[in-house]
Amino acid sequence: MVQQAGFSKAGLLEVLRRAIGTRRDWPLRMPPMRPPRPGRTWIGPVVIVVSVLVTWPAFAGARGEDGSASFGLFVGGVSILLMAWSFILSLRLRMLEPAFGGLDSMYRSHRWTGTLAVVAMYLHTSVEAEIEGGIPGASERMADAAEDLVETGQVMLYVLVIISLIRWIPYRYWRLTHKFLGVPFAFACWHMFVAEKPFANGSGWGRYFVAFMVAGLAAYLGRVVGYDMVSRGRRYRVVGVDRHGSTTEVRLAPLGRRLEHKVAQFAVVKLQVRGMSEPHIFTIASAPHEPDLRFYIRNLGDWTKRVQQADLVGSEVRVEGPYGEFAPLPDEPAPTYWIAGGVGITPFLSATETLEPAPTGKRPTLLYCVRSRDDAMASELLERAAADGRIHLEWFESSAGRRFDRDGLDEVSGGNGLAGAHVAVCGPVGLVSGAVAAARALGADHVETEDFDIRSGVGPDLSTTVEELLGR
Repeated sequence: MVQQAGFSKAGLLEVLRRAIGTRRDWPLRMPPMRPPRPGRTWIGPVVIVVSVLVTWPAFAGARGEDGSASFGLFVGGVSILLMAWSFILSLRLRMLEPAFGGLDSMYRSHRWTGTLAVVAMYLHTSVEAEIEGGIPGASERMADAAEDLVETGQVMLYVLVIISLIRWIPYRYWRLTHKFLGVPFAFACWHMFVAEKPFANGSGWGRYFVAFMVAGLAAYLGRVVGYDMVSRGRRYRVVGVDRHGSTTEVRLAPLGRRLEHKVAQFAVVKLQVRGMSEPHIFTIASAPHEPDLRFYIRNLGDWTKRVQQADLVGSEVRVEGPYGEFAPLPDEPAPTYWIAGGVGITPFLSATETLEPAPTGKRPTLLYCVRSRDDAMASELLERAAADGRIHLEWFESSAGRRFDRDGLDEVSGGNGLAGAHVAVCGPVGLVSGAVAAARALGADHVETEDFDIRSGVGPDLSTTVEELLGR
């Protein structure tokens, strides 16, 4: 343990070893960027792209000392628009979910718009676009002061982005640094407003950019002040805690109006306990008709470790939501296959509790991928559902030599392929990508997926290590 070793040479070497991690902690691949399903889920990404591209005419023809300044000025505007969209998406507005395909897709768009905004800012400053004969937004003195300010903000933004990309900093501290992203955005907005550009602030294009800047800043304030500093959500109380190995089952009873949710949706949970109040997202494991809410929390970090150790019964909880568009059950009758691993079993637990016994072939087939049944979440509940005839349960235990792959899926489906079947997958990223590839190879037209990760990034998670160093 690092705490026992203190700051001795052995202790520091152990911290360094954990920080380096393994090859799996530093994947040489692009972050998940799966295209949204054709249909209404294209609306959100298309609107973002169009809102950026339509601004090219505002900068076309701009000239500088060394020739055309159009591209440099354009990417500067792109940076403003994308950062504004990133803040808007961070508000978790439920009315936007259908346009993106769920909150997990909205957060991917949030991360990509933020990342591309930084790239656009870098390009803007690298080409040093200086316009000649433009329209001043303010006095030259004010414009120069704003340019100095935005240079400071640029350095601040780069530091904050690096912190976001590398997972060394624990989630609770990362959340605090993430709150400062609005500062360089505000500097950039002020710089654009007062700088010389091809259009006046009072023109149509000026109003267009001002509208996005105001919306982005309002969203930032709403995120930091409205969501994080003011308690939101339904009031619940912890009425039961059951621990199953490395998983904790938490049951919540409403203290007022209960949360109305659909099968497989998730919620933001904020324990009203000192030192544990940061929000965390969990899929609701209880069925919509159940009066209480149930969550399964896997011990994967410092906060979840404290959940497993703390006496939480009687504690108040704020629950915000529900969110999510994940659909384990088809709209029309069809052969249904569920593939789950780890905490990815929770949306299927919610769906299982809504099912009635059905003949073989008309009940969902669950392929549950675990290391061992002894450490599997809700194994008794699933075995009971299988015995009742509500689901068909297939165990894929790696410790017993049965791992999930295409051949295993083909075997479970009877060798008939998956054309016309409804396939839903939830679990670790590796399982999801492998299951999607296997299902599509067997003829599945579409595969429902959900792999929510509020932070993303690379590198080992040092949450537990930092807690040990702090003596918690």
